[in-house]
Amino acid sequence: MPWMVSDRSVPTLPRPVRLPNQRWHVFPPQPERAMELARGADISPLVAQILLNRALETPDWVDRFLDPESDPLPAPSDEFPDLAIALDLLREAIDEQYPIAICGDYDADGMTSTALLLRAFSLLGGNADYAIPSRMSDGYGINDRIVREFAAAGVRLILTVDNGISAHGAIELARELEMDVIITDHHDLPPQLPEANAILNPKMLSLESPYRGMAGVGVAYLLALSLAQGMGKEDEAIAPLQELMTLGTIADLAPLTGINRRWVQQGLKLLPHSQIAGIQALIQISGAGDGNSMKPDDIGFRLGPRINAVGRIGDPQIVIELLTTDDEGVALERAMQCEAINRQRQEMCAQIEAEAIAVVEGGTLDWQGDRVLLLVRPNWHHGVIGIVASRLVERYGVPVFIGTYEDEAEGVIRGSARGIPEFHVFEALQTCDDLLGKYGGHKAAGGFSFPAENLEAVRERLRTFACQSLEPQHLKPLVTVDAQVQLEEIDFDLYQQIDRLHPWGIGNPEPIFWTANVRVLEQGTVKGQHLKAIFAGETGKERSAIAWRWGEYCPLPSRVDIAYKIRENRFNGNTDIELELVGVRLSNELENEDNLAIEDDSLPSNMTAPVSLEDETPHPIVSEETVSDRSEFPTPSQPISSEAKSLEKVAPKLSPKKTASFEYDRRYYSCGLFPRETNLELRIRNDRGQVLAIEKGQKIGLLGTSRENSRQVNVSEPRFYYLIKAAMKALALE
Repeated sequence: MPWMVSDRSVPTLPRPVRLPNQRWHVFPPQPERAMELARGADISPLVAQILLNRALETPDWVDRFLDPESDPLPAPSDEFPDLAIALDLLREAIDEQYPIAICGDYDADGMTSTALLLRAFSLLGGNADYAIPSRMSDGYGINDRIVREFAAAGVRLILTVDNGISAHGAIELARELEMDVIITDHHDLPPQLPEANAILNPKMLSLESPYRGMAGVGVAYLLALSLAQGMGKEDEAIAPLQELMTLGTIADLAPLTGINRRWVQQGLKLLPHSQIAGIQALIQISGAGDGNSMKPDDIGFRLGPRINAVGRIGDPQIVIELLTTDDEGVALERAMQCEAINRQRQEMCAQIEAEAIAVVEGGTLDWQGDRVLLLVRPNWHHGVIGIVASRLVERYGVPVFIGTYEDEAEGVIRGSARGIPEFHVFEALQTCDDLLGKYGGHKAAGGFSFPAENLEAVRERLRTFACQSLEPQHLKPLVTVDAQVQLEEIDFDLYQQIDRLHPWGIGNPEPIFWTANVRVLEQGTVKGQHLKAIFAGETGKERSAIAWRWGEYCPLPSRVDIAYKIRENRFNGNTDIELELVGVRLSNELENEDNLAIEDDSLPSNMTAPVSLEDETPHPIVSEETVSDRSEFPTPSQPISSEAKSLEKVAPKLSPKKTASFEYDRRYYSCGLFPRETNLELRIRNDRGQVLAIEKGQKIGLLGTSRENSRQVNVSEPRFYYLIKAAMKALALE
């Protein structure tokens, strides 16, 4: 494997260590409840623990979750009071053949919604056309220009999809121009609703409603399906419309609970053999699925981005034609355009992300002190900066507001925001209400614009809100872990058990497991961007792993704790189980503690004597924790083994208890040489009473407050190497 660097023995040259800046939340194990649920629902205890983590606590709930079609649904007409009005208006338009105009949105949800309704009206005999606002010149949602163009074209009925719930002015204008309006949307409700003829929005339903979490395309699907049922054409309509609903629902990150889980589970079975030429072409171009099955990741990472890219930097008409044509040649041509635009989007994102990282790490912004990151630069495409904001949140763990100038005069800044679990993006924007132009969003994300002259005032408001909302411990990306397993437990049987919980998504996240103290046998990068490694567990069981966009963290230390998802990897006709890394930390590092927390007491036989370290080590002058420092180290000029040799050479000449104090990296430590049976031991202590002890000639040391609670560490790691080097110098050993 050309990407691999073998690390099956301790390397002689320490290398820079940099790990993801993460915090882990591990669900507390509930073995008794998990065993009881497992017996009642006929599942494994591990799967039961995962379901308990998702608040599925009874066998009945589990059965309905695993078989969503067994769960009875209320009639849509009982949930949506305006559904009957909308159906009457549409049926009248179809019967009288007057024009229907669909106004969609430029994201995957809006474009799949538009294509779904165009297909439905074509099948049902309607006369429909569409318009999608320009991301660059119009911004989000139906507007006066679009309404006037509809009126000029003789439209009598406007149908919005994935927008319209806040478009009071445009809806009022449409009604003044004697057009009827049906709003289908799923965004949060404004204080006052527009004066439309009918409004279908799941946010108007109770929190317990199974329809509550529908995306815009889900509402469009429900409307089209109800119309087809009323006209006796349900059987012809359901498959292609359900495919589009599935595509849009997953791409829009809608929660995969309630009706979404039922519909998406059905739709994923249809997609590999899609009746829609454009979806088949997109699958062919992107390599999604395996020909027989489709998973949400196939949409989330392959189909969805290629559709969304067009809405971000291209012409949405390309996607509408892709999803509505029945001509295979046209479909393939449009799919190839989507592919080319997506590649352009990737390049733009990579460039903007690199520029943003350079600014952040250049040290001019106190984003850690502010607890929020606000970045504004010219010439960034505001169609993709939302993606970059998400990547910066993953990297730095703070809320990110990123903007660019809307025009050459640089008079208006327009941007996107992404948050972290403890931060409410929309509430943060509300604190800037008098400084902003247009803005909107929800807890996790938002969009905004404001005069450039207000930049520093906006920064100060966001800083104030962030400091009131967030504690320092919140400023790390969160990894939520379901359960601990050993590598030898991971096999096809476990994979198949976990696979029953599909489809993954918001509300039903893919299970994440963790394994402690694994050895890194081999590691390297793929295309310089992705980390690939082989890990070994306590029994020697090996598993390969991939970590997307983690190339910068290579090489990993020789022993780590890992958090991961379980993947089925098919390559060259072989099928195996692979790990997808989402978290790495130093072994035995406990949540909410520094990485000197000790639990492992498995020590070598020659290091197990219960000798206290406290009384034998001099107290430091002043100190802070430094061994936990994860900053990047330069490559040392000589291997750690030379330190061991230095210690060995001088050992016979030294006094048994020579001690010293020293400063390292602006912190203070004490150190000493102490007799250890027939050997000498170097000990370095900080002000927390934590001691690093290493015998001469050894590459494995002990770290802890006493031998009873200490753990093994590899002192060839740079964080120990340079500390030992400073101690040796203080003791005049070099």
